[in-house]
Amino acid sequence: MVGVLIRMRLRITSRALRGGRAAVNFWLGTIVGLIAAILTAVIIGVGHDTVRGGVTIAAALYAAWTLGWICGPVLTGSSDETLQPEQFRLLPLTDRQLATGLAAAAFVGPAPVVNLIAFGGLVGLAASLGLAATLVAIVGAVLQLVFVVLLARVVVAWLGAAMRSRRGKDLGVLFAGLIGLAYYPLNLLVTNLGPALEDAPSGLATALRAAPSGWAPYAVESAGRGDALMAVLPLLGLAVLSVVLWQSWAVLLRRRLTTPPAPAGQILDSGSGLLDRFVPPTPVGAVVTKELRTWWRDSRRRATLLPLLLIGFVLPIFLAIKNGSGAIVPFSGGFVVWLAAMAATNLYGLDGTAVWQTIVTPGAARADLRGRLIAWLLLVTPIALISTLILPGVLGLAKLYPWALSILPVLLGVGVAGIAILSTYAAYPLPPQRGNPFAGSGNPGCVKVLMQFTVGIGQVVLSIPVLAVLGIGLALDNPFVQWAALPLGLLVGGLAAMAGIRLGTTRLETRGPEILATVKPR
Repeated sequence: MVGVLIRMRLRITSRALRGGRAAVNFWLGTIVGLIAAILTAVIIGVGHDTVRGGVTIAAALYAAWTLGWICGPVLTGSSDETLQPEQFRLLPLTDRQLATGLAAAAFVGPAPVVNLIAFGGLVGLAASLGLAATLVAIVGAVLQLVFVVLLARVVVAWLGAAMRSRRGKDLGVLFAGLIGLAYYPLNLLVTNLGPALEDAPSGLATALRAAPSGWAPYAVESAGRGDALMAVLPLLGLAVLSVVLWQSWAVLLRRRLTTPPAPAGQILDSGSGLLDRFVPPTPVGAVVTKELRTWWRDSRRRATLLPLLLIGFVLPIFLAIKNGSGAIVPFSGGFVVWLAAMAATNLYGLDGTAVWQTIVTPGAARADLRGRLIAWLLLVTPIALISTLILPGVLGLAKLYPWALSILPVLLGVGVAGIAILSTYAAYPLPPQRGNPFAGSGNPGCVKVLMQFTVGIGQVVLSIPVLAVLGIGLALDNPFVQWAALPLGLLVGGLAAMAGIRLGTTRLETRGPEILATVKPR
């Protein structure tokens, strides 16, 4: 069974890479991951002067990679499910058998190999301590990989299980946002203290070793000083934790396959509710109403957008703590827009084959795309605008109002353009929504992350003219020149949005069947 699932995963992945864009992004992501892994391994292996310092650095970097496995699916809104449990529902397999097969298949691909290389730096550290420490390091690196892969699966499966109930959907999205937020302060702790880690205080060094991510480095340290018991116990702990996670995943798989999802909720009758009162009864208005209700009810869309809205609002606080200055906090609204735009680059992929209704309706493409973008603006703009208007005054930084208010329309306009273009030119399929709202098996490699950063980089680049005017006003100490950046920001954002909408509409009108074939779940 294990061999069959591994071959299935390899075959599906190889077929998904037949397209040129997917293959390029897959290999580009693999190369970037290999570079990061090699740098990590080198730092762990030789980037230290003492064994104690090297073990502390290894524990910190192990923690950083573990956080990446946990928070990555939440921050990107995507978790690989090339093999979906529902595909094996009718087979005579027990929960443990299915969990074993899917777990084995999860270790196939570049991501586990990249992480094993990163964790393998521990072997270089242990080589100078003797044969026993080297053997412990090899076993520890493998067990650490098993632990992080299973931990990531359990976290995502738990979130998916929680979001199958109506109340759990709200709690699951909130918890996902908290996981994403936890990444930043913890990552600040384990990576931004780099030069100080080797001579870290005993309390910090002990805390890094006490976490499961530090057990393998501590085992190597114990083996190096000849303490056989403390060299074996951490490895046994990792093995036991992995077994517990595997069992937990089996239980979550059973619940996923046997518990039906809760209904989306009561649908308001036509003519009632705020949307029907304030949204005009036009084709664009109908799409706006449909999209707002879908964003609110669909667990996959909520898992994609809401955690990033929360992260975008709070992220500047962590950056302010890191930099020791609160000047960045008034730009929380811009961070909200920046992250929210990167989370919505696959609007038609979220709908799947439902896009056929737009294609077969004459003249519907224009209204459909505009309605989707207006709905996104209605979801994101109020949060961004309120934080931009309130925070500078509350923090006593009123001089930053021209900066925050001038940059915001550029981010919104370029975000709209990026969403329109990528949703029509670079759409990709998502698996049928069954049990995991973070599933994204139709997205091999780092294609989604690259698409997200394409929008983010575009927002930053097109903000340069506005920033130049603001900088000139600051240099001249002239508030009038600084406020002149606001109409320029509105102009740049408006032109970018119009250009993006026109390109997206033309693409949807002329290549609708191709988009439908692309977003069709495999």
